[in-house]
Amino acid sequence: MKKQIYNTVGTCSRAIEIELDDEKGNIIKSVKFYGGCSGNTQGVARLVEGMTAEEAIKRLEGIRCGYKPTSCPDQLARALRGMIG
Repeated sequence: MKKQIYNTVGTCSRAIEIELDDEKGNIIKSVKFYGGCSGNTQGVARLVEGMTAEEAIKRLEGIRCGYKPTSCPDQLARALRGMIG
């Protein structure tokens, strides 16, 4: 089991806490955003739980928030990429 708090850059959320079951194929056990748009971040967190990190990265990477070059989902993808190497 891996657990990490990732400090986000360029988003309203300040950090993302991620728990990943690396023994069962990088399955996302839990995600918690600190700050950001509460409804949206809770929705993203619930949607990716049970998904592999690789699938979540594929779906979330590159999503932008308005004019910003990143978003909370994109930051989650970056954090997951860092966790799985």
